[in-house]
Amino acid sequence: MTANLAPPPTPQYLTFMLANEMFAVGILDVSEIVEYQTVTAVPMLPGYVRGVINRRGAWVPVIDLLLRFGKPASAVGRRTCIVIVEFGSADRRRILGIVVDAVNAVIDISAADIEPGRDFGAHIRRNFIQGLGRIDDRFVVLLDLEYVLSQGELNTVTVRSEATI
Repeated sequence: MTANLAPPPTPQYLTFMLANEMFAVGILDVSEIVEYQTVTAVPMLPGYVRGVINRRGAWVPVIDLLLRFGKPASAVGRRTCIVIVEFGSADRRRILGIVVDAVNAVIDISAADIEPGRDFGAHIRRNFIQGLGRIDDRFVVLLDLEYVLSQGELNTVTVRSEATI
């Protein structure tokens, strides 16, 4: 007797824009999308950390990905929002907000349509890239949230934001 095994679901990604380029993160890492709001600056944090916001009583560090990628800071516009992401291991979950120029859509990208991350000569560090997803005739950069900030930098942001506020 053979079991009918359903094919695994196609992974879904939230796509968003940064400086006219499309990026994506796994939808399972996204907890919510909020309208851009005032971010409270916190002294002594890395320059790419805009500050913190209060989400249901918790202080959430807000990261400017463009600054993290070595580009000029994101300009706040009408469609700017903060994507709240949760990632990490079960015993060490991280919650961060990332500033994006605009949220596009949730899309399915099959494993067959993902080129593995490698050095593309891109202007962001190789370990930030999980891969390139093909969507019709263009690519979307799939970010690896575990590496967008190294573990040491995550600890610095978390500890200092909690200690300072």
